[in-house]
Amino acid sequence: MRTEISSLTSLDSTYTGSSYSPSTLDSAIDRAKTQLIRRQSQEGYWVFELEADCTIPSEYILMMHYMDEIDEALQAKIANFLRTQQGTDGSYPLYKGGAGDISCTIKVYYAMKMAGDSIQAVHMVKARDWILAQGGGARANVFTRIMLAMFEQIPWRGVPFIPVEIMLLPKWFPFHLDKVSYWSRTVMVPLFILCTYKVKARNPLKIGVAELFVTPPDKERNYFSHVKTPLGKAILVVERMGRLMEPLIPGFVRRKATAKARDWFMERLNGYDGLGAIFTAMVNAYEAMDYLGIPPDNEQRRIARAAIDRLLVVNEDTAYCQPCVSPIWDTGLVALVLQEVDRHERDPHTRQALKSALSWLAGKQLKDEPGDWRIRRPNLPGGGWAFQFGNSYYPDVDDTAVVALALIQADDQAFAENIDRASIWIAGMQSSNGGYGAFDADNTHYYLNHIPFADHGALLDPPTADVSGRCIMFLGKLVNQHPEYRAVIDNCIDYLRNEQEADGCWFGRWGTNYIYGTWSVLIGFESAGVAKQDPSIRKAVVWLKSKQRDDGGWGEGNYSYHNDKIRGEFDVSTAFQTALALLALLSAGELGCPEVEAGVNYLLKSQQADGFWKDESFNAPGFPKVFYLKYHGYDKFFPLWALGRYRNERLAAA
Repeated sequence: MRTEISSLTSLDSTYTGSSYSPSTLDSAIDRAKTQLIRRQSQEGYWVFELEADCTIPSEYILMMHYMDEIDEALQAKIANFLRTQQGTDGSYPLYKGGAGDISCTIKVYYAMKMAGDSIQAVHMVKARDWILAQGGGARANVFTRIMLAMFEQIPWRGVPFIPVEIMLLPKWFPFHLDKVSYWSRTVMVPLFILCTYKVKARNPLKIGVAELFVTPPDKERNYFSHVKTPLGKAILVVERMGRLMEPLIPGFVRRKATAKARDWFMERLNGYDGLGAIFTAMVNAYEAMDYLGIPPDNEQRRIARAAIDRLLVVNEDTAYCQPCVSPIWDTGLVALVLQEVDRHERDPHTRQALKSALSWLAGKQLKDEPGDWRIRRPNLPGGGWAFQFGNSYYPDVDDTAVVALALIQADDQAFAENIDRASIWIAGMQSSNGGYGAFDADNTHYYLNHIPFADHGALLDPPTADVSGRCIMFLGKLVNQHPEYRAVIDNCIDYLRNEQEADGCWFGRWGTNYIYGTWSVLIGFESAGVAKQDPSIRKAVVWLKSKQRDDGGWGEGNYSYHNDKIRGEFDVSTAFQTALALLALLSAGELGCPEVEAGVNYLLKSQQADGFWKDESFNAPGFPKVFYLKYHGYDKFFPLWALGRYRNERLAAA
């Protein structure tokens, strides 16, 4: 075992090493494990709440008014929730503790006004004053402006020109549906219909928000002032030319494009899990179905609405809407946690929980189903898992690596076919640069992020370090029996070496942030057999140790996505990031170093009476800088994983 020479000058000067006995560690693990198993469903899965910012619950209220399907009791509960989330300056942030976001604040204000809040109420005045101070409603992002256009609050010239004829563009054209990410596809296709036909919300109470504009919307000339790059401005000129030429589009062409868009999203409606299994796509599809004349009693339309409602979290006085659900991701990770904890315990209750979970997961594997990923890999057999309960067109590479690893570690011949299919699929989904995206291979048409529609900067799904790390974490367990994967792993390692930051960390695309990315890569390197004395690993270890806080924990905020000079830093320690740092250091062979001991001590001291931990912060980006999430399970099972691995390492070293 190699450990870096460390200096604990940043740690509490009273810390003198392990201040706990083995029985204390065992007790902490047992309490957390017991509580976690109690959360398992009868079917075998775990699913924790997945919270986003206030945009999503606000959009639920807006949808009810768009459709004139207002549930006043539910609306009141959502409005109660929204009021509790307002910042002291009147704004609404994209994550707890973050800076106010104008688009989110506009949607919340509009939703609360629709729910009956007086514009003279203190919270409404504060929100409105803040919005106006930022430049008013014209400064909102594209999706917010599209909503405002549908509610007749701004002219349609204030939104990008996205005609449904996009559906007819050839594959060689610079913009094509196949060139964008899965989430962009599912959101955009029904939106093409809504925007092309300038669909109007029913808005039965005729509620508007003219008071949110500095310049009257009809007179505003700077809706696209955010477009700064030469390429973006050139595309904007082309877009304006297209808008001028729109009257020349033959009627039969528009009808053909509309039919193609309708057929595309109807084919992917995905039952009770909804289009793409994500809220925004599901709402767009539901509203497009209404415009297309599909009647309310139509079964597909009823199911589409039910799919949206299944995302609600309704409590006694409050309610909010999740952007999606994460049962396969949660269950796969919990399985890995319990396998680590039970490595030496061999507890029958844990074994039964694992058996039930893995059987459920095995039954969720996607094999011969159609999927958009096949456009890039038409000859690759299926074998992935989705993120949600059902999302057959969009299996997730990341989920697949986690679930398949859990199946390998079960050492059960019953899962042999699942593992074989998963390994072939993951190996085949590698991008040409050696890395892995989440849902598609080689989704790297970066110029598309310059189009006016893409002001969120999340139109693509390129390879990332964290997903790539988990892919070799999985394939590394198979390479001795399947040497054909050695080249795949080596190419991915080369990609990851190139992605390492100068200070030794890796960016975290799907979890906050550099601590998450570094953990993802180091566990991948360990499984792939990269030597622990490798310079990349040593550099990462030094970086992780340098970010430990005085109390022995680690923390990182989402602001590190906006300012990478503070990567790996936060104003408090969190159980989640402390656990990730510990798992990363243990993967690098750092058992026994003072930093690991201090981190374990932090987790033991911060454990709650119920056996879990409690982090307030959001812990993952949906899209960096634009959309953030809080996985409510992360502060429950990641600390247990770290403590379980630490105990196992100590037992092995004894």
